[in-house]
Amino acid sequence: MTNSICDFHPRQIVCTTHQATHLYAEVIQVVESRQIGWFRPLLLVEFFDDEQLSLSPTLLDLRSGADLLCPPSLFRPAIDTEVIPLLMQLSAWEPPLEHDPVAFKRLHQFIQQALLLDEK
Repeated sequence: MTNSICDFHPRQIVCTTHQATHLYAEVIQVVESRQIGWFRPLLLVEFFDDEQLSLSPTLLDLRSGADLLCPPSLFRPAIDTEVIPLLMQLSAWEPPLEHDPVAFKRLHQFIQQALLLDEK
């Protein structure tokens, strides 16, 4: 993924994808001189490819977790039509008071598989 760092602004929702999993995050700040961004994970969405089961995607709420510092080039702007339905579902949930160990284990796996491998 290649984006100009200047393309992102605070409060913008961005996405990065690896295989059938999408990480949506809010841009907090981008430091252009250091080519680093501060992102607040919102939602991890795991899609299933099996059309016969017609399962809806698994949504994992990440709002109670830690922020990420990583290159902005790993993300792309989220498209309104893809993210608004997901944010509507997320806003219907109460923010978790504590970390959900399953959600953050999946986020850690996603980061290991997608973000760190992309840097090599």
